[in-house]
Amino acid sequence: MAGLNVLIAPDCFGDSLTAVQAAQSIAQGWHLSRPDDHVTLAPQSDGGPGFVGVLASRLGELSTLRVSGPLEDDVDAQWVLDADPSHPPVTAYIECAQACGLALLGGPPTVRTALDAHSRGVGQLIAAARAAGAGRIVVGLGGSGCTDGGRGMVEALGGLTAAQELLDGVELIVASDVEHPLLGPRGAAAVFGPQKGADPDTVAILEERLTAWAEDLRAAAGRSVSDDPGAGAAGGLGAALIALGGRRESGAAIIAEHTGLDDDVAAADLVITGEGRFDDQSLHGKVVSALAAGAGSRQIPVLVLAGQVTLEASALQTAGIDAAYSITDHAGSVKRAIEDAENQLTELASVVASTYR
Repeated sequence: MAGLNVLIAPDCFGDSLTAVQAAQSIAQGWHLSRPDDHVTLAPQSDGGPGFVGVLASRLGELSTLRVSGPLEDDVDAQWVLDADPSHPPVTAYIECAQACGLALLGGPPTVRTALDAHSRGVGQLIAAARAAGAGRIVVGLGGSGCTDGGRGMVEALGGLTAAQELLDGVELIVASDVEHPLLGPRGAAAVFGPQKGADPDTVAILEERLTAWAEDLRAAAGRSVSDDPGAGAAGGLGAALIALGGRRESGAAIIAEHTGLDDDVAAADLVITGEGRFDDQSLHGKVVSALAAGAGSRQIPVLVLAGQVTLEASALQTAGIDAAYSITDHAGSVKRAIEDAENQLTELASVVASTYR
């Protein structure tokens, strides 16, 4: 009996596994139970951690630059320069999490890190991209540890006026699937601040800072950018990039285009995707929802393997997902699921494959 064509296209699993590692783990486990299936690996990203790694697997080698990390220490940040003459202009792909990511804080986020973390390293990456001749710069937003509204990035570029001059004539793309504004109850500080260590009093301080900074951005852009969809992405980095002339595009769509995802889905009998936490947000512009939509239009079944699953069966059905499986449930604890993520995901994939019909 001929095997299935299985497309494995996960996002990253938080800080536990990159999208590339997750895809490899799922493939290994699947082959243990179904060795006759043909597996295609297509790791994905929505602009957050793993964005440049996924692109490098298709576009070219990663470059490394020493930049300011989110706190005091410098970090090695990776980025991709695509200078293929067959599709100009020269394009740089930058991932903010490489310079100011939560994983670079040196430990769990705290009130102090929530107040001190900055985005200067992102500005240094942009400057390097321009120095390398990039006429298009794509900045992936997600997984940041800062809530500075992009002020640090702008300061690293010499201020708002200097940043505008540097980026004059450059196609600047804000790669994010986050639609939150900069300010207010749905803004960067209120929604994402607590994830970055902010308590209620700290959220209020961050909101006050962002409100003042929003006026500077308005003056530079000639209009308010605070309510633009995606302005609140990555601690407000979205707002600063939009004020500098950036255009928001879906990070998942950018990855899908460059990895040929549509063709991969069309050739599949089964699609397997996944991420760290599969919840309601996953169904709104994230990798899982994009894959489910593409597979659903072709009546191709979709399975989700995730660190944690909080959605009810009815929500899965509505989203066009056949089933979702939790590493935490398989491992027996969140701690084991995180600390032994690679092995646990491989085992879970093998179990799912053994019962799949």
